[in-house]
Amino acid sequence: MKTHFIGLDIGSASLKMIAAKPQGEGEGLEIIAFGEEQSAGVRKGAVVNPEELAKRISALKTRLEQTISRRIEEAVVSIGGSHIFITPSRGVVAVSRADGQISQEDVERVLQAAQALSLPSNKEILEVVPQEFIVDGNGGVKEAVGMRGIRLETEVAAICAFSPYVKHLSDAVLASGLEIADIVPAPLASAHALLSPNQKESGVALLDVGAATCGLAVFEEGDLIHLAVLPIGSDNITQDIAIGLRTVPEVAEIIKKEYGSCLSSQGKRVERVQIEGGEEIKFPRKLLTYIIASRMQEIFQLANKELKKVARQGKLPAGVILAGGGVKLPGVIEFGKKEFRVSVKRGTPQGIWNAQADPAFFGAMGLVRRAYEIAESGGGVHGSRPGNAWKTVKKAIRVFLP
Repeated sequence: MKTHFIGLDIGSASLKMIAAKPQGEGEGLEIIAFGEEQSAGVRKGAVVNPEELAKRISALKTRLEQTISRRIEEAVVSIGGSHIFITPSRGVVAVSRADGQISQEDVERVLQAAQALSLPSNKEILEVVPQEFIVDGNGGVKEAVGMRGIRLETEVAAICAFSPYVKHLSDAVLASGLEIADIVPAPLASAHALLSPNQKESGVALLDVGAATCGLAVFEEGDLIHLAVLPIGSDNITQDIAIGLRTVPEVAEIIKKEYGSCLSSQGKRVERVQIEGGEEIKFPRKLLTYIIASRMQEIFQLANKELKKVARQGKLPAGVILAGGGVKLPGVIEFGKKEFRVSVKRGTPQGIWNAQADPAFFGAMGLVRRAYEIAESGGGVHGSRPGNAWKTVKKAIRVFLP
């Protein structure tokens, strides 16, 4: 097995890369280096200028190589943007062996059959997530290999994306000198790092609040049941502050980080902030809190609408787990509990040592975990086949995520 694993999280505001190594068999991963670079060529999570993005990835890669004193050749990469969507599909095949015993080949064939979706020509499947297998009409089967039957079916969730954006992403990463071990939909990236098997079994939602988008992934009985990317993020809060306080976004971002909160302020406290040129901005803390809370409420309400689509609004025993740079604001947990009406907490990385406490790095941690899973299962590098790598069932058949 390889000794180092790399995750590259591509966001609208920044790129984050993490290098990790195994602690020992069954002991998780240890982060040995991490880096961040301002993003370019990415809008609302989607890659729109591969050339600009490639330069930034290359710069980040070079810095991390210097830190770990070795070349970085491949990475697991995230793909974001509201063009990502999930749709159900079904596959059916006849069991191939004469004795009726279901083989791994049968499972792969039925998963391939489930990909025969009627999609527009500019959409493609990123990955297929099996939810159950059905053997001779008997459903609820999680592992079909070794069972006996005549007919094998599967119900899957197909995660799809806009093909030009997928190509832009792969072009940018490959141009930076990196091969692609896997492309992971951004809403699932943090899930690899934060969600335990018990949480996914009970019923849990992961909400990753990024700069320009929010990723939502919902799990129940161990399966992914819903996924969505919301076209709104913490940058919208910054823009609202800039408008409300009549300042520029750069100053609004500083004010948000230093004085921002989701909790209502009591009293009439007025803050004063000095900016370049000697100018001073004065604003009531109560007004700032109102601006932030209003936009955060909108984000949570949009997430609740997605939960309502799968009848899970207010019905998640393991609650909502928060990730992303947008959830660092004071009071966001208490605010979330009121909106979601279930338990809400920031995520904690699972099985990752020396982990960054910064929620903005949780996605990159999940990508490193995915890189380790690929190596354990003997999966190969996809970077040499960017044209069709994400259109086939992944070689390391992941029967259930993560």
